[in-house]
Parts: sequence; structure tokens; C-alpha cells
Amino acid sequence: MGRVSQAQAEENRRRVVDTASRLFREQGTHISVADLMKAAGLTHGAFYKQFASKGALVDEATAHAFAELTRHHAAGLERYDGQRAAAQRALIDTYLSVEHRDDPADGCPVAALATDIAREGGGREARRVYTEGVADFTDFLADGEQDGIARLCTLFGALVLSRATQGSPLSEEILAAAHAALIRGAAGE
Repeated sequence: MGRVSQAQAEENRRRVVDTASRLFREQGTHISVADLMKAAGLTHGAFYKQFASKGALVDEATAHAFAELTRHHAAGLERYDGQRAAAQRALIDTYLSVEHRDDPADGCPVAALATDIAREGGGREARRVYTEGVADFTDFLADGEQDGIARLCTLFGALVLSRATQGSPLSEEILAAAHAALIRGAAGE
């Protein structure tokens, strides 16, 4: 079999990182390299040509997920002509939706990766990226009336609890209650 061109190797790496980012959010970082590579449409052996270790891929996939989140926040601000409150309200509406609850692979890395990152060693790149991503998200959510940390904790907690209770009426009640609390808070009530 012939060698892969540099362009193809770069495309393969991008595909693996993108696939890993989605699968780690959906299934956790414990997914096997073999299953991950199969999902990316590549061989298990190709992994070791691209990454020094699975930990290196976790680091890169975590960075990829948070870069997506940052782009999403920037796009929200652009969509609402820089009106931060409108962009925040749209984010809250989307974040606490049944659609977001049901799609962790394309969802928020803060909620999806929290327990896996907590198990990572403190010196790992993924932990640093996660921490910076959480800080950036809280900055995006902060406004003159509400603390961004409290708002993120409400979003995060509601999403995680809603996913854990999915299939019961409580799941959607959690989303609705958190949404109402955040919107009341934004209105100064």
C-alpha cells in the first residue's frame, strides 16, 4: 500500500480529532482507540502515525471542542449585532432545550467532558484547556446583573441532571425550571 500524501495525512488527523471530539462528548474519553478510529473510517494502526498517545488525542479533541464553543459564542454575538443580552438569551434558550439535551456529541463540552476531565491529572493539557474554556464561558455569560459563574453552574447542572433523568417527565421540568430562573434573573426579578 502506498504512502499517504501530507495533505491526506492532515485531513485524516483533522477527521480523527473531529470524531474524537464528538465521541468523547457523547460517550466519554474511555472509548477505545479501535472504536474511535473505526468511527473516523481509518485503521487502528493509523492512529499511532498521527498521535503519540490517546492522552495527546484527548488534549487535542478537548481544545477542538472548546474552539467550537468559542466560535459559537462569537457567531451569537454577530447574529445579534453585538447585543450581548440577546446573544445570551438565545444561548440559554438553546442550551436548555430538549435538542441540546439529546445531542451531547454536538453539545457543550463543559457538561459533556466534566467528569472525564476531573479524572485527568492536573498537569494535563486537557485540564488546562477545559479550565480556560470554562472561564471564557463564564465571561460570555456575565452581565451587570448576574454572575457568569452562577449562570454557567445553573446551565451545566440543569443539562447534566436533565440528561441523567431523560425519559422521565422530570427531565424536561429541570430544563424549564432552570430556564425560568435564568430568564427571571436576567430580567432583574
